[in-house]
Amino acid sequence: MHSLPENFQTQLNLIDTLQSKIDAQKPIQPELWAVIQNKLRIEWIYNSNGIEGSSLSLGETLFFLQEGLTVEGKPFQDFLDARNHAEAIDFLYQVITNERTITQGLIKEINALLLSGVIFTHAMTENGEKIKKPATPGRYKQLPNHVLQTDGNIHYYIEPLQVIDEMEHLCQNIQTSTQHPLITAAIAHYDFVRIHPFDDGNGRGARILMNLILIKNKFPPAIIKMEERRQYLTALSQADNGDFKPFSDFIAHALINTQQLILKNLRQ
Repeated sequence: MHSLPENFQTQLNLIDTLQSKIDAQKPIQPELWAVIQNKLRIEWIYNSNGIEGSSLSLGETLFFLQEGLTVEGKPFQDFLDARNHAEAIDFLYQVITNERTITQGLIKEINALLLSGVIFTHAMTENGEKIKKPATPGRYKQLPNHVLQTDGNIHYYIEPLQVIDEMEHLCQNIQTSTQHPLITAAIAHYDFVRIHPFDDGNGRGARILMNLILIKNKFPPAIIKMEERRQYLTALSQADNGDFKPFSDFIAHALINTQQLILKNLRQ
């Protein structure tokens, strides 16, 4: 069980209060609500892909997704990632409408959407040589994966043979959780990253899973800003070392920021 900050209930109370204000405002301006939802969708795609290295600006992301036109000088992969992420979010809302349970099969479907059209993924050999290997959308990793952290240490993720059991445990925890949805979502996000079940798309997939849980429970997405990437990765690293408090606090702030943005737009 992940331990949470002692003052965390204060943040949860604020989240619930802000959500009550949003829910009271929504019926008054339904047309504006649709525009706000699209604004959040674009910001979510832009920031989530930006965290993974996309070079597209917010304006370029919006232009591409609305007009279908690429921008000269930008990598095609960045546009492919934007399109795939948009389709994954649209799929997420279908999942909610159809009241589908969060299962390993569903998580694999999301990864397949995120990697649709991707031919290869970047990897590194045991000797530290960078290579390209065929992409496997929607399939769990077959080889171990690890990452070089900013402190110089190598971080190892869950071994491939353990992935199915670990992911089943993650799904069961989501399905049986009686905690506040923010806590359930934060834990699911962290555990997904800790397992790193796929060769690619793990970061984006973790953020989609987190927001699927939040939206299923009538909250908006917690949008993690690209400029907060270092703080985000640091909080994940602290959770790896047994201190979950900074990460839960970080996700709570991300959700609160989204809620405050929504209220600001509704009031304008």
